[in-house]
Amino acid sequence: MSVTDGLAEVTDADFETEVIGADLPVLVQFTADWCGPCRQIAPVLKDIAFEEGDRLKVVQLDVDRNPQTTVAYGVLSMPTLMVFRDGEPVRSMVGARPKRRLLEELADVL
Repeated sequence: MSVTDGLAEVTDADFETEVIGADLPVLVQFTADWCGPCRQIAPVLKDIAFEEGDRLKVVQLDVDRNPQTTVAYGVLSMPTLMVFRDGEPVRSMVGARPKRRLLEELADVL
């Protein structure tokens, strides 16, 4: 796991350990370098990672470099935000959104 833009970056190789095996719920941003809305939501995710770090782990996965995980979860649009709890995806959201709205959408999974 490396850190890019202030967010931890997971790969096909460590997804199982970092996301599926995590103790906390994990918000995964499926992203790509060419994706404008992904760059737009990155600061929002950084803020949430900082503010909710004791209740939620926030990571990103580059879809171009990690096709195995991308295909396994049927991700077709960027950014896709997927919340995993106890190793299972429990919420999926597509597209950039303001911080307030994202926090509202995450409230019941935190």
